[in-house]
Amino acid sequence: MVALAATLALLGGSLAAAAATASAGSPPLAARTTAQPLPRQAARARASLLRYLKQDQPLANLVNQGGLQPGGRSITAHPAAPSQAATYNWGGYVDSSSPGAFTAVSGSWVQPATFCSPEQRVTAFWVGLDGWTDPTVEQDGTIAYCFEGVPYYYSWWEMFPAGVVFVGSTVRPGDLIKASVTVSGGSNYTLSLTDATRPADSFSTVQSCAPAVCQDSSADWLIERPEFSIGVCPLSTFSDWYLLNGSQTSNGVTGSIGSGPGVTQVSMLDATSTYPLLSTSGLDRQGNEFSARWLNSY
Repeated sequence: MVALAATLALLGGSLAAAAATASAGSPPLAARTTAQPLPRQAARARASLLRYLKQDQPLANLVNQGGLQPGGRSITAHPAAPSQAATYNWGGYVDSSSPGAFTAVSGSWVQPATFCSPEQRVTAFWVGLDGWTDPTVEQDGTIAYCFEGVPYYYSWWEMFPAGVVFVGSTVRPGDLIKASVTVSGGSNYTLSLTDATRPADSFSTVQSCAPAVCQDSSADWLIERPEFSIGVCPLSTFSDWYLLNGSQTSNGVTGSIGSGPGVTQVSMLDATSTYPLLSTSGLDRQGNEFSARWLNSY
């Protein structure tokens, strides 16, 4: 695995190229707001997003269609290839196994730029444990919120069903983010995020959850659009997301996304199960990197 410092040294040029490619590949919009919001507007945006997320159900909402088996999984032709699954609110990769299998998950990325129309839209980028086939999620990452045509970015963590905790509000496109969740002693969860560009957005917190509640049965590297009882929030338009250095520890062994148990490539579909909202790439040769491109909002 490549350490974060090595990533900065070795991938600086490629990350810059990736950001340029992502921007070029983003669909044109009537409004692309880049001006910094006023403090009063920023406070209103934060309060609005908190109201949204108090109703959020961040568990995987699996789709059963197009040959997918109950639970959202499909039968693959090659045993070494990832399984395929579709949800209405998640896109990326998940490793899954029996309860207690996973004790750590991590990944890093360059924060994508979000392009806003007047419509309010949300996109979260995160790593975490659980949520695939069980009722909790232990997660942290960044989130982009389009509020009245302006993008707002935050760092955050959550021990669902407890609420989201916002930490930093100075995250910006191009920031290098590293996020991780680790379990020790069976019940102590360390949720850490480092914004190497703007350290004020960084955090590390230890939270507790009993093994009977938090089952540690999946490791997740995901893009999410929040889901509520009345529907799913539109996915905000963003430049390409590159997940780097994806790592998990399962059954006492640390490895890549691709070396974990139950590797599943997750597609995000529209509410009618007709078309994808994201295009998610395959894993690289080392099994620890992939990219995702915005296609549609809803």
